[in-house]
Amino acid sequence: MQFIEQKFNIPPLKGISQKTTEEHLKLYAGYVKHANLIAEHVAELTQTNAEKYAYEINELRRRFSFEFNGMRNHEVYFRCLEGGPAPVTKDSPLYKMIETQWSSFDAWLAEFKAIALTRGIGWAMLYFDPVSKQLLNAWVDEQHLGQLQNCPLILGLDMWEHAFVADYQPSGKKNYIEDFFFNVNWKVIEENLADACAK
Repeated sequence: MQFIEQKFNIPPLKGISQKTTEEHLKLYAGYVKHANLIAEHVAELTQTNAEKYAYEINELRRRFSFEFNGMRNHEVYFRCLEGGPAPVTKDSPLYKMIETQWSSFDAWLAEFKAIALTRGIGWAMLYFDPVSKQLLNAWVDEQHLGQLQNCPLILGLDMWEHAFVADYQPSGKKNYIEDFFFNVNWKVIEENLADACAK
C-alpha cells in the first residue's frame, strides 16, 4: 500500500498568500507521509505478532482515518484552486442541480458559507449522494468526524486555522471564505460532480 503525494499548479491567489499556500502544501505532504507510515507500521506489527500488538495496531488504525482524510480532503481543496478563477457554468449539471435543490445558486452559497463559519476546526463540504442523487452540505469536525458515508466529495473548504490565520487573523474567517470563492475554478467542481455521477 502506497499513497502518492499529488502536485498542484496553483497560481497567485487573491487574499491567500503564496507563503500560506506553500506551508499548507507542506502540511498536506505530511498527511501523505503519515498515512503511508501508519499503513507500513500496521503491516509490520501484524506480520511480527498481531496478537501481541493488537492494541497498538488498533490505535494506529484509528489514527489512519485522520491522516487519510486529511490527505484526500486537501487534494480536493487544492485542485479547485488550480488554473485560476473560473465562474460556474450556468447551464452545467452542477448549477442546475443546485438551483433545483436550493431555489438559487446564491441561496446554496449562503448556506455553505454559513456552515463554513461553524465554530471550531474542520471542513465545510459539498457532497453528492449517489443513492438519492442529491447534493448535500455538511460540516466535518477536524477532517474525519462526520464524513458522509459513500458520498463523493465535490467541494471542500478547509476551515482549520492554518488555512487562513496568517493572512486574515482569527477574526478574518469571513474574508477568507469570500476570497476562497473568488479563487475557485468552478470547472474543477463541475468535473468532480460529473465524475461522481458517472460512478
